[in-house]
Amino acid sequence: MTDKTRSPSDSSDTLNPAKDGNTRILIAEDDPVARRVVKAFLTKWGYNVLAVSDGADAWRILQSRDAPRLVLLDWMLPGLEGIEICRRVRQDSTHPYIYILLLTGSSQKQELLEALHAGADDYLVKPFDAAELRARIYVGRRILAAQDELIAAREALRFQATHDPLTGLWNHGELLRILDRELARANRAHQSLSLLMVDLDHFKEVNDRYGHLVGDEVLSEISRRLLASVRAYDVVGRCGGEEFIIVVPAIERDASTALAERIVAHIGERFFETSAGPVKVTVSLGASFSSSDNPLAPIDLIRAADIALYRAKQNGRNRAEASISGQIFPDYPPGEVESAPPVDLPRPERT
Repeated sequence: MTDKTRSPSDSSDTLNPAKDGNTRILIAEDDPVARRVVKAFLTKWGYNVLAVSDGADAWRILQSRDAPRLVLLDWMLPGLEGIEICRRVRQDSTHPYIYILLLTGSSQKQELLEALHAGADDYLVKPFDAAELRARIYVGRRILAAQDELIAAREALRFQATHDPLTGLWNHGELLRILDRELARANRAHQSLSLLMVDLDHFKEVNDRYGHLVGDEVLSEISRRLLASVRAYDVVGRCGGEEFIIVVPAIERDASTALAERIVAHIGERFFETSAGPVKVTVSLGASFSSSDNPLAPIDLIRAADIALYRAKQNGRNRAEASISGQIFPDYPPGEVESAPPVDLPRPERT
């Protein structure tokens, strides 16, 4: 193998591994001389090299969470052959994509096709020169970078489709899907679940007095305070406007009531610092509860919390109210909700 890397391209940034995050390379080569030579070239080109002589060691490294994503595998390895490592890597979908360059001493077409079918992305036939090795690795880096960009774009689109753009919380549609899933899980496990509906008090006055940009600042801070008030696995979302919903799985009624009161206090206990100066904001909260003794459908859980929220508004705001145990609509006991006519509740304006 000869070093043919001295060329005008050496001064170019195009082959500089510092330009992307794929700077770590695993070499699995049982020939100590070849392993040292390849490692020396890769180190010279700016890569962080991890070298092993055994296939079993290479597979162990590739199973780790921070495994290198660029791999040079010799076909013939003690412990586990390179082509078998290729197959195992492709069967494992739990890790980010790994680009595999298989090194082989055979130029037989059938063996090269076997390598590609096994999952190798590319191959080099020994002996090879350094310039070709460098170029093949660069191709691998480009492919990994392109894939990372596609994944990032897909995740960005997924986030936009499921999250509120202002607060970053779950949006209304995704909240309903999450509630349906969590409630079904709670019912299967015979667990309780609480739904908290939070609405800002007199938020229109904030927008009218300070402007909608300050109103957005308040909504963003409300979101942060809500997240800080609940457990890591509780679900917080924005329904739109100044209304938020919190899905609280695996919680008992008394604990749900205490959480609701704590949230109201946490929101209203100190001023909101905004670009227009300190702003005082409070919230009203309605809590509903589903248990194994009285399981509620998602729509009924929402309606019960909504009724409790309006009661909090009627009773003076800046407070939490819980739905009455076993009652979903006034005058309609459990079991008759589906057949009950629509209820036109006397409700104050949501302010």
